[in-house]
Amino acid sequence: MTPLLRLFHDYAQQWPDEADPAHFVDFLAVGTHGFVRENLEGHFTGSAWLVSADGERVLLTHHRKLGRWLQLGGHADGDLDLSSVALREAEEESGLDDLNVEAAPFDMDRHRIPARGDEPEHWHYDVRYVVRAGANEQFQISEESHALAWCSIREIAENPSSDVSLRRMAHKWLKRHRS
Repeated sequence: MTPLLRLFHDYAQQWPDEADPAHFVDFLAVGTHGFVRENLEGHFTGSAWLVSADGERVLLTHHRKLGRWLQLGGHADGDLDLSSVALREAEEESGLDDLNVEAAPFDMDRHRIPARGDEPEHWHYDVRYVVRAGANEQFQISEESHALAWCSIREIAENPSSDVSLRRMAHKWLKRHRS
């Protein structure tokens, strides 16, 4: 069993009510072609639930292409280590240094990306990792964002108009930190 397959199985056991892990396990059968954006059916992406040093806030991006507030993240571009993809994307999109990534997936979300230009509609198999900020929280907005903002995790969890997957991650985070 590959390390990523083991992580997906562990995740599925931890979160048995979520449907997406089975899709991720099945998609691994595509092999390394599933880790490049040239796979027009879909591809793996790595995202960061980038939490502040105090664990109370998460850094979100107002995504330039999708026009929504989301977690930082991006394409694997051939990298089979999705935790390192999440860390790299967090660093590139926030300008923050001294970030640390957890090894196990925090959330998994399979979603459709709309067609844009020559790129057809396709699936993103997004594996999300907790990335922790150090003392420096002074971010810099990259070309991939309209804006960045530190947002209260509790407010995201309580706001019914928050993105569904952001609310799910906020609830997971709050549950994890209550215990």
